[in-house]
Amino acid sequence: MRIALDAMGGDFAPEPNIHGAIAALIAQPELEIVLVGDPAVLDALIQSSGYSGERLTVQAAEGFVGMEEKPTDALRKKPNCSIAVCWKLMAGREVEAVVSAGNTGAVVAAGLRTRLFLPGVKRPGIAVALPTLTGRTLLLDVGANPAARPEHLFQYGVMGQIFAREIMGIPQPRVGLMNIGSEEGKGNDLYRETHSFLMSSPLRECYIGNVEGRGLYQGEADVVICEGFVGNVVLKVSEGMADFMMKAISGAVMGALQNEKEHAHTALKKLAKSYEHHEEGGAPLLGIDGVCMICHGSSNSRSIENALKRAMAFKDSGLNKIITQALAPRSEESDATARSA
Repeated sequence: MRIALDAMGGDFAPEPNIHGAIAALIAQPELEIVLVGDPAVLDALIQSSGYSGERLTVQAAEGFVGMEEKPTDALRKKPNCSIAVCWKLMAGREVEAVVSAGNTGAVVAAGLRTRLFLPGVKRPGIAVALPTLTGRTLLLDVGANPAARPEHLFQYGVMGQIFAREIMGIPQPRVGLMNIGSEEGKGNDLYRETHSFLMSSPLRECYIGNVEGRGLYQGEADVVICEGFVGNVVLKVSEGMADFMMKAISGAVMGALQNEKEHAHTALKKLAKSYEHHEEGGAPLLGIDGVCMICHGSSNSRSIENALKRAMAFKDSGLNKIITQALAPRSEESDATARSA
């Protein structure tokens, strides 16, 4: 598999991206990586790393999109920036996947410009698997589409259910709609219309209705769908709360178990690891004709390595073919249902 890695994307790029790429290449003999960015900078870092393998190449790009930049403006001013070049490589079938820890809005916007969607997909969505009391729940969208319509959320439900079944191993995933209350009629127009849409859609047998924020971590649903603004807020609050709770719990437990400090430390470290985004690597952008993994801006080399490995696993799963089969025949029916809703 050949993957384009946005070498300039991320808070600490490009060093962790290169180190993560090399680690992935060592672990995966069938992997090839194209580092996209400034050749002078990247070549020097590769040389200093001591890696001399033939499966790592550099593709020139002109600049990158900073975390503080407005994606659309930046892409217009820098059409050949690192993330834009990554997507062009995949659109031209020169690579099979894109991985980036850069500006999420720019990653999505650059992808939307290529129109590299699976047949039947209206808008791609970013999916993140979160730990819950009963296992893991897939939340999407967490930032790709803040202006969603009911048919978009329906498609997130379909793609999310397929991902949960094929990748997460959940036989019959339950789909819930993130909302401010579990009762019917809750939420704004988008969520009320989406609820009605889902109740009469092909997802009705697995749709359990509205799920409140607290229900997410209770594991009330295996897939929770929402528009990108809400999803991104939920994700960022969750990350901050998890970090706070692990530090608070660790301090309290370590103080109470001084005599068994080493044993308690090992148990807490294992628990904390399950909440650590570096272990997940990246979140897939579902609905793309190819593979796109979006990493956290603060990704370290471990994150990048895991994101590259997850991109390989995504391709091997054949998930895109299953999504296409599920959505393409129903695209016209979905449009008609959405219009009537």
